[in-house]
Amino acid sequence: MPTRRIAIYPGSFDPITNGHLDIIDRGRYMFDEVIVAVSENSSKYPYFSLNERVEFIRQAVRAFKQVRVESFTGLLSEYAKRKKAVAVIRGLRAVSDFEYEFQMALMNRRQNPRFETVFLMPDERYTYLSSSIVREVSRLGGMVRGLVPSHVETALKNRALKTS
Repeated sequence: MPTRRIAIYPGSFDPITNGHLDIIDRGRYMFDEVIVAVSENSSKYPYFSLNERVEFIRQAVRAFKQVRVESFTGLLSEYAKRKKAVAVIRGLRAVSDFEYEFQMALMNRRQNPRFETVFLMPDERYTYLSSSIVREVSRLGGMVRGLVPSHVETALKNRALKTS
């Protein structure tokens, strides 16, 4: 029996956007399973808690049978070893993303030589989209419909109301 090809799509996903979902959708056709790994990045101050972010993603991908959502801490390369993943998926929106992602891919490979990075470009509708832009637009009262799943849009509106 062939080995299952597992990929990890890591990120803080604060919050998940339709651009992220597009990458997940593309990745699930390339791999037997995609683990969306939500990181708890201690150097960032998240807008949503780790549990909220995991739940947002679970709701958004519940129709995708070969997608699992988990949280993790520590080195991505170690997490990948534990999960027996063969690749990490990273989205590239623009050339400006490439330098950082290239450095990270090389460091991950140095930590785990059997771990490859697969770069995917989102649909052109999402090339400008990032979680930080979505948070800022929402915080300032702008419309985020069509940029995030509807349940995330509601959570953003509720959070913006609480902080205003």
